[in-house]
Amino acid sequence: MVEMDRSISFDGRDIRLRVGMLAPQAGGAVLIQSGDTAVLVTATRSTAREGIDFLPLTVDYEERLYAVGRIPGGFLRREGRPPEKAILTSRLIDRPLRPLFPGWLRDDLQVVATTLAMDELVPPDVLAVTGASMAVMLAQIPFNGPMAAVRVGLVGDDFIINPTYAEIKAGDLDLVVAGTPDGVIMVEAGANQLSEQDMVEAIDFGYEAVRDLIAAQQDFLKELGVEPPQVTPPEVDSTLTDFIRDRAQTQIKQILSQFDLDKNSRDAALDEVKASVAEAIAELPEEDPVKVITTTESKALGNTFKDLTKQLMRRQIVEDGVRVDGRKLDEVRPVSCRVDVLPKRVHGSGLFNRGLTQVLSACTLGTPGDAQNLSDDLQEDLEKRYIHHYNFPPFSVGETKPLRAPGRREIGHGALAERAILPILPPKADFPYVIRVVSEVLSSNGSTSMGSVCGSTLSLMDAGVPILKPVSGAAMGLIKEGSEVRVLTDIQGIEDFLGDMDFKVAGTDTGITALQMDMKISGLPLETIKQAIDQARPARMHILEKMLQAIDQPRSEMSAFAPRLLTIKIEQDLIGMIIGPGGKTIKGITEETGAKIDIEDDGTVTISAVDESKAKKARNIIQGMTRKLQEGEVYAGRVTRIIPIGAFVEFLPGKEGMIHISQLADYRVGKVEDEVTVGDEVIVKVREIDGKGRINLTRLGIHPDQAAAAREAAVK
Repeated sequence: MVEMDRSISFDGRDIRLRVGMLAPQAGGAVLIQSGDTAVLVTATRSTAREGIDFLPLTVDYEERLYAVGRIPGGFLRREGRPPEKAILTSRLIDRPLRPLFPGWLRDDLQVVATTLAMDELVPPDVLAVTGASMAVMLAQIPFNGPMAAVRVGLVGDDFIINPTYAEIKAGDLDLVVAGTPDGVIMVEAGANQLSEQDMVEAIDFGYEAVRDLIAAQQDFLKELGVEPPQVTPPEVDSTLTDFIRDRAQTQIKQILSQFDLDKNSRDAALDEVKASVAEAIAELPEEDPVKVITTTESKALGNTFKDLTKQLMRRQIVEDGVRVDGRKLDEVRPVSCRVDVLPKRVHGSGLFNRGLTQVLSACTLGTPGDAQNLSDDLQEDLEKRYIHHYNFPPFSVGETKPLRAPGRREIGHGALAERAILPILPPKADFPYVIRVVSEVLSSNGSTSMGSVCGSTLSLMDAGVPILKPVSGAAMGLIKEGSEVRVLTDIQGIEDFLGDMDFKVAGTDTGITALQMDMKISGLPLETIKQAIDQARPARMHILEKMLQAIDQPRSEMSAFAPRLLTIKIEQDLIGMIIGPGGKTIKGITEETGAKIDIEDDGTVTISAVDESKAKKARNIIQGMTRKLQEGEVYAGRVTRIIPIGAFVEFLPGKEGMIHISQLADYRVGKVEDEVTVGDEVIVKVREIDGKGRINLTRLGIHPDQAAAAREAAVK
């Protein structure tokens, strides 16, 4: 392919698409660049494998440290396993891409986005999403695109397209909008309690830019002479569908309309119907077309039965306005909440139930040294003070599977709940703890990520974290049949699995803190998105009310097993003295007091211990070591050692001075031991501090009132 490029500008920020220069053997390749950030995105297609009844699409996002001029650490000096941010970016690319491939496609597809260069201004993730669309189109893969994505920020009262890192951090919104010519297909947002109306306006603002990027791709492809592939979809044989419909449709309808059935009973009843259909097929002659289909395709019966169930469930919602559990379209399942469900060795715990979905969240308070260091990423000096982890064991859905490391789904759900909670956490200056919340999904029937948000809020309040406001969340669904659209509140598992949308909304009573929308269709108009956001608010408020019945404000006291933190500030040039050569001094303080000490580069010292008296002892030592002494100050001290010419006295924790023999008394002293012995308590005054920082003390010229004040201060 000949080398060509095309640029489009948003508020003076260019996005450049270049093809024909890199990766000539990939099915399709595009270098997408903005500023000094450049991402190579490739799409490659292989022939279908036998027995595959799904789309085997793999999306990978790769980071290279040479992109920012750095050499990886470690013995191997090469990149290791992908960091969490790379996994989340892979999901960000996958989610708007996957629904746009035709349902019948079974070829192996792989999209790889590699950051080749990166500046400190332009995030590469949204560039990779748009680049993936272009690469797929160039690869001539059947695709209902083009698709594009932009980021929207809010600085002051103004929305901006593709904000810089600094603008994202300073603003109240970090929104990614992806769309097609048919509408919005994916939304991902974190916000500082933004109102529903402002969020809708932000999505509309972003989609306008998305349409410009789509038009740029279309024009560029036309200029390149690339036309969408002319592919004839495989003919659908309705023989098996008709057979199952004739024998099972009535029974499936009856089961879906038995609103008193719970999930397990409904699934068991549907399995019985499917088993009866299988028996009927088994009795057919070998040459019967239905028998031939089910014999040659092992999953044909299960897939066709599922498709029929999906059609009937969706029709019931659209035509009758009632769901499989009898709820109205805007009704929330029964909600119950509890706190303090685990012993206080766990600093805070919350149990959230919504229908058959149950999430147990546990909160742990740690010290500043427990913060997660993200500096191995392409950006340096990043750390997380709030960490949310989400676990989804197989027993939560009644299955048996090997337990593995967290997958992309677990990481994605944990990141969403984390994003929802971040805006309501107290600032570090007011609450210097590092906070980790783990949400254990104990039972799943839809919207466990929003259950994690609610459970996390409960556990934080139970742990005594002074959050600004409690956060709740709800998942919205969608059924679209032709021109008929129905928005569902608080979707359960079957509605998520067989529906067209999973739209998660989290926030406080003031506004939205997190948003995530994924589609199974090619796009939604803004009016439907607005309806879903507006319909989510009363659901969130209802759930929030139930949460506040369990605990209406953060506890005033923390668990006795949570560390107590004391914070002091020292001058930066004294940090080395506290640490000591090879860390000797700070280790000594830790061993003496049993407290943990963290020192930041700006001189902030955080001292922690479960026993507050130990933390205070360490604080006193550090304050004593760093205190600026003035000549003439009087202290109560203790003799630590004696030499022929004087006695050494520790008069502040970690600070020692010497009384010369001539300063022990107002008369001639023959031997130091005649006046003091090791361990004696003495009142001393700072006589001078010499040029080498040595402190010379005296017992002379001390007024009785000064001595009394020194003794009183020593007791405190």
